[in-house]
Amino acid sequence: MEGTDRQEDSGAGVSRRSGTKQASEIRARWAWTEPAVWTDRMLSALEAGVKGGVWFSLIDKVYNPSNLAAAAKKVIANKGGAGVDHVTVQQYGRYQERYLGRLREALRGNAWQPKAIKRRYIPKPGSAEKRPLGIPCVEDRVVQTALRNAIEPIFEKEFHENSFGFRPGRGCKDALRAVDQDLQAGAVYVADADLRKFFDSIPHGILMERVEERVADSRVLALITLFLKQNVMEEAGQWTPEEGTPQGAVISPLLANVFLNPLDHFMAGKGHRMFRYADDSVILCRSKADAQSALTLMRQWCEEHGLTLHPEKTRIADLNQVGEGFDFLGYRFQRTRHNGIKRWAGKKAQKRLRERLRPLTRRTHGHSLQGAIAALNPILRGWFGYFKHSNVYTMQEVDRWVRGRLRSILRKRHKGKGKGRGWDHFRWPNRYFAELGLYSLEQARADARQSFRCNH
Repeated sequence: MEGTDRQEDSGAGVSRRSGTKQASEIRARWAWTEPAVWTDRMLSALEAGVKGGVWFSLIDKVYNPSNLAAAAKKVIANKGGAGVDHVTVQQYGRYQERYLGRLREALRGNAWQPKAIKRRYIPKPGSAEKRPLGIPCVEDRVVQTALRNAIEPIFEKEFHENSFGFRPGRGCKDALRAVDQDLQAGAVYVADADLRKFFDSIPHGILMERVEERVADSRVLALITLFLKQNVMEEAGQWTPEEGTPQGAVISPLLANVFLNPLDHFMAGKGHRMFRYADDSVILCRSKADAQSALTLMRQWCEEHGLTLHPEKTRIADLNQVGEGFDFLGYRFQRTRHNGIKRWAGKKAQKRLRERLRPLTRRTHGHSLQGAIAALNPILRGWFGYFKHSNVYTMQEVDRWVRGRLRSILRKRHKGKGKGRGWDHFRWPNRYFAELGLYSLEQARADARQSFRCNH
């Protein structure tokens, strides 16, 4: 029945014990959920467990006007480009009431269809391959966000604690901290497992079986299938995918976690400590034999579920050896000669940073040096916030590169040619850029370390 809480009443099979829990306590544990969908009674049912573990009657939660409005607000805040219909987030926001009214009626009448995804290919750092980038239409992103609001808590309740990617209250830093703790505790044999073209390879049939284990609303299931079968528009033409989740789609990270959650529990059940962020995972072991066993188990599981481990990128790293290491979430973990196992920004992360800064520091750009520095500083500050655990040499290297780019700008403006070099270092010393307010990673690191010492 539309607009009712049938799921919360007799159909949900809610345990009576859940009535003794304080609604405020439950709400606090699920504060990230969308209140337009997840009422106190639904959250109580979520914690207590519903009959058979399966949820019915969710489609009306998807097209609930408040949920659609909340979804539109998120999509507009995230910005992003226009899809094949050329409607921008600004245009959608300007006429939001009209758009959402039509959208709700289409969803309610089971008449809504997603448009094709606009696909572009962008360079993949450290690889000759290119990464596919999908751009769904704004309205499609709104529907996917509303859908995610409705079903994410159902699956989040069962996700493994060592899964960190695209989950509420979790992130890269949590995963890195967990990996670092295990390394320092002696788990120095690392099975570095790389899933080959994971998001393009997920078998639809197996994925939908996973979803159907917890969701029985046929219209919600049909909506998910629509997104999986969403046409892709490229320069070469338009085609319909037979496997994989749509690149760039709001719903894709959740579906990826749904698909890989059984792997997380399988590996844990075999006694292996696997840390996963989306399709990026490492397994930390205390012996080489354990690492080899873990990798064999993971390879078998993947083959049984339609996935493949990359033959060149999948390996075992022995961090007892000086110079041996592995990359995870942008960081390089490596055994050093004198200081044990340390981590710093990996080469790919540094390359991505330079690619981002290069357009802002072209010698021919028409902005003032102060303007260039004002554009650089937020990026450098954000980069430091993530990579602040890097060693001083990494920070110095990036700082030198940035100052070199700025010296090249000044050199050209003084009728010089080529890169900043030689006498330029005396004409515009490091303190010159510091006085102009250029953010220094090395200085930020020193300040952070000093603050840490003072507080301990």
